[in-house]
Amino acid sequence: MKVIVRAPSNIAFIKYWGKKNEKLRIPANSSISMNLSDAYTETSVEFKKILSDDLVIIDGKKIDGKEKERIGRHLNLIRKMARINFFAEVLSKNNFPKGAGIASSASGFAALTLAGVKAAGLNLSEKELSVLARLGSGSACRSIPDGFVEWKKGSKSSDSYAYSLKSPEYWDIRDIIVVVGEKSKKVGSTEGHKEATSSPFYKARISEMDKKIADIKLALKNKDFTKFGRIVEEEAINMHTVMMTSKPPLFYWLPKTLEIMQSITTWREAGLETYFTIDAGPNIHVICRSKDVRKVKTKLEKIQGVKKIIINRVSKGARIVK
Repeated sequence: MKVIVRAPSNIAFIKYWGKKNEKLRIPANSSISMNLSDAYTETSVEFKKILSDDLVIIDGKKIDGKEKERIGRHLNLIRKMARINFFAEVLSKNNFPKGAGIASSASGFAALTLAGVKAAGLNLSEKELSVLARLGSGSACRSIPDGFVEWKKGSKSSDSYAYSLKSPEYWDIRDIIVVVGEKSKKVGSTEGHKEATSSPFYKARISEMDKKIADIKLALKNKDFTKFGRIVEEEAINMHTVMMTSKPPLFYWLPKTLEIMQSITTWREAGLETYFTIDAGPNIHVICRSKDVRKVKTKLEKIQGVKKIIINRVSKGARIVK
């Protein structure tokens, strides 16, 4: 049986950088995110008797090497659960640049998980799907539930999962992705996480996480956009400070990244309330109210070097398309 799934990318407002358990992808801290309506992966999975190996095609390109091995390991988990030994044909496509810090592994492994589970004839709960997706890519667990999501760090595999805090309709804010770099990053998030503890600022950041989580959940509950935005922006800077001071240091920003960050600060000072956040890559997420989307987009379009602008509402999580 062939199953097609669409899963959203997500943007973490409170991020995780560093793992408590590398093998199980258990994070050092909990995180808060939002699923994105217009940045997604669509993946089909079909287990076939005639295949002598897994066939993986992403964005029209046949995948081999480490990337295929990682996908194969995830499929093995599903095969073991379903007690089947057939190889799979996996066809996947992204509507945004892959490997450029827009959480393509999150949407990719969330889609692979749900499509693989259903194609294998399994029925798992949302929590079980989230746990399984996490084993493929940590942040993929956040792309399973709907809307605004919390990933509880947990202490073991079964209690490190994501769940929906608020529905997509709860708060009409926007995430505008500003693409300034489309090349795959030289150092991926998996490798970067391993170096996080080498930063002298790592422990200080982790020690503040419980308070940050509580504060942003309160801001979300009250729809306090100013408090919400300040926490989000500060958190992004703190995470990149850890990255830049790890050994070896990781610099994901481009000159254009910094230019747009400074522009957002200037716009805010002039009365257009916007905030930024950045994942492990050069591309910026601009957070604004729905009423300000047109103004923000117009300003972004005037900045030379912006390659693409993707406007996102809050989205549902992974869904079966066919």
